[in-house]
Amino acid sequence: MKRLTMILTVAAMGASLAACSKKPAEPAAEASAPAAAPAPASGDNMAGMDMAGATMAKGTGTVTGIDKTAGAITIDHGPIAEANWPAMEMEFKATPATLLDTVKVGDKVSFELKMSGGTGEVTAIKAE
Repeated sequence: MKRLTMILTVAAMGASLAACSKKPAEPAAEASAPAAAPAPASGDNMAGMDMAGATMAKGTGTVTGIDKTAGAITIDHGPIAEANWPAMEMEFKATPATLLDTVKVGDKVSFELKMSGGTGEVTAIKAE
């Protein structure tokens, strides 16, 4: 599987580079190969994190910021398996915004996320 993923990744990179040329693109014959798996995420970079299929996720972490005006909370969280995310610090929208009244900066929390369009929205949070 790793070899197939590497071959598909290299092929996709070549196609991306070819698309950067200034010549008009010509239609190419499409192969019926499976899509390449996304690259693993690292650090604070969310690129390559596969969230396909995840609709809800749970995590734990420490609140590092609260922006009540924006309805957002920043959490330094551990890995979130359901979203295939590594540990990192992220800002999340909180719905309802009143969730932000239940925690403060520095609290260790457990939280639930509603996953949609590559992002997560905090729908429940509890100080531990």
